[in-house]
Amino acid sequence: MNSYSTDRVLTLENMNQAVIKLEYAVRGPLVLRAQQIQKELNEKKVTKPFKDVIRANIGDCHAMGQKPITFIRQVLALVTDQSLFDSPAYPNDVKSKARLLLDNCNGSSIGSYTDSAGIEIIRKHVAQYIERRDGIPSNYEDIILSAGASNGIKAVLQLINSVVNGKKPGVMIPIPQYPLYSASVAEYSMVPINYYLDESRNWGLSVSELQRAVSEAREKCNPRILVIINPGNPTGQVLSRENIEEVIKFAYREKLFLFADEVYQDNVYADGCKFHSFKKVLTEMGSPYSKMELASFMSCSKGYMGECGLRGGYAEIINLDPQVKAMLLKLLSAMLCPTVHGQVATDCVVSPPMPGDESYELFEQEKSAVLSSLAERAKLVADKLNSLPGFTCNPVQGAMYAFPRLHLPEKAIEAAKSRGMCPSTFYAFELLEKTGVCIVPGAGFGQVPGTYHFRTTILPQPPLMKELLDRLEKFHLDFLEEYK
Repeated sequence: MNSYSTDRVLTLENMNQAVIKLEYAVRGPLVLRAQQIQKELNEKKVTKPFKDVIRANIGDCHAMGQKPITFIRQVLALVTDQSLFDSPAYPNDVKSKARLLLDNCNGSSIGSYTDSAGIEIIRKHVAQYIERRDGIPSNYEDIILSAGASNGIKAVLQLINSVVNGKKPGVMIPIPQYPLYSASVAEYSMVPINYYLDESRNWGLSVSELQRAVSEAREKCNPRILVIINPGNPTGQVLSRENIEEVIKFAYREKLFLFADEVYQDNVYADGCKFHSFKKVLTEMGSPYSKMELASFMSCSKGYMGECGLRGGYAEIINLDPQVKAMLLKLLSAMLCPTVHGQVATDCVVSPPMPGDESYELFEQEKSAVLSSLAERAKLVADKLNSLPGFTCNPVQGAMYAFPRLHLPEKAIEAAKSRGMCPSTFYAFELLEKTGVCIVPGAGFGQVPGTYHFRTTILPQPPLMKELLDRLEKFHLDFLEEYK
């Protein structure tokens, strides 16, 4: 306790203890050290065997050199500065889109508040996008717009955060998992129920493992939610339709609310893999499954757009009790509305240029180029890692990450433990200090005890990606030699 604690109203001892428990690995201590190193390099305070830090720790596409999609940025420019409508530099379909959106803003300005669930015309466009994707109806009143997928996820989590029969609500989370879930569960004092993905089956999802996890959890909590991330983060797997059907049947038997994190639905690379939405599958399975409660989430931060900073996204929440839906809308009203720039970006994603539109050809060209390059890098990363001793890496079927397994020498494991560190964290810090490559240790996502991993993005543009892999290869071989 510091000397000022007794003079403070708020101290570590009396603050919300759930916040202290909250951890978010992709922005954790390793990243803070990476920022410090980059600052020291910029200010020429240190000499390092590398000229810069390569930040492969977070799925921030534009920070890694991806160019914005022209159509999205042009629409954003026009809704922000209406004097640009007079410019011949903007295509007519861009002007029409921007005018439609402005006409649906209060006062025809994005500086005004919108409805708490988002601008109605955009919600209708989201519903139309889902109908085109799935071939089944979507009701815009089931759509809420959100600041990225994260705020939508947290809003629905809050609805279910209630103690029943003296037990806290439990949330089933895949391990490895995206740390948003463990962080939010900790923040809301809910109970995490970890279920392990099967690395030997390309991070497959086993219903028997789901059953084990939920059965063991019932003694300590009331399981309420099953989280599925498809395509997977950090593991990059894409679920088959058959696997999704098995999961839906399990969730129905166990009376679980399904959370389908589908923000990487555009990012599917591997031959034979295809994205299947949970909504489409459970609807086509018919009654009783088609009546299940499901929240599915999408974001502008991933896909081909990569607009992380704009914070746009949506949730489609189906089969919700009407009285509960009213409570959700009340909850959203307390947050006023999602960022309007993010709502505009969402509209550009779900209602893009169509054949015959002036912007269509360029839009399709840019979209295809991004996804093709990501597919090449997905293969490049997995192939390179598998060529090195001490690594195994499943194919990156989708999303934006590889999650390779490290087979570390016993001396390295002992060295890590002597420092009070997980071996995956020890490896990641050593890699950062000696090469400037910033990854996230597997400990930040969860891993089967006794196994060690890390997550790297596939987002650095090809020349930087090759440099990252070259730095990693040299370090890894030296590391194995040092601890053999």
